[in-house]
Amino acid sequence: MDGLKRNVLGVLVDACDYDVATERILHAARLGRHFAVTALAVHGVMEGVGDRALCRQINSFDLVTPDGQPVRWALNLLHGTQLKDRVYGPDLALHVVARAARDRLPIYLYGSTQPTLARLVTSLRERFPSLGIAGYEPSKFRGALDGEGEQIARRISASGARILLVGLGCPKQERFAYAMRPLLTMPVLAVGAAFAYHAGDLPIPPRWMQRHGLEWAWRLSLEPKRLWRRYVLTNPAFLAMLGAQKARMWRAIPPPPATDLPTTFTI
Repeated sequence: MDGLKRNVLGVLVDACDYDVATERILHAARLGRHFAVTALAVHGVMEGVGDRALCRQINSFDLVTPDGQPVRWALNLLHGTQLKDRVYGPDLALHVVARAARDRLPIYLYGSTQPTLARLVTSLRERFPSLGIAGYEPSKFRGALDGEGEQIARRISASGARILLVGLGCPKQERFAYAMRPLLTMPVLAVGAAFAYHAGDLPIPPRWMQRHGLEWAWRLSLEPKRLWRRYVLTNPAFLAMLGAQKARMWRAIPPPPATDLPTTFTI
């Protein structure tokens, strides 16, 4: 795949597979380059549709992978990309971590809670014995104060990390990655529920549900009170807007990539 960005409801998503995405991330890590990455499912795309400032930030990312099967289907329907699989954030995180372990590129973990991070670190070290984990810190679950983003970036840089993985949930992690990108000479990956899955806090949905785009039903069954609005309202709206874009009844014009400094983001 060529990795070119395509327009899905005004959000620019890369038509890529795991190999392309992983190689682009590792290439940036080896060169010590800024490189912002996120994996967007339907919820992430619709967050961008509803928030133009967020959409501009996402459209400035170096790599936006089709995390959900419906986003992959949208790329195939609208642009004929013929993608055979999605590029799922938790799986992409494992691809990147495996390569980082092989290439001796230390990683840093930011987000979630201290107990989850402790379990995640143990799990990753058992799975990838040669992996270097330069550091990790949990989310403070609040907005950043003046200068706090720069302090976080200095800690990460001083750790010797070459790749940063962020697990704050969408859209907090995208705003955080956007804020960190100019401050860090390394890839910044927003990987969604990867921390919770690989720490063992969330059961991983069966592969057949993932293949058929039913992970949303799995997540909804686990956290109905928190997630019902996201899936019951967002999924039909995505399908309706996708149909309108395909039929050319609606011009989904992507807003230009953001270049301004972030005003608010969660740490």
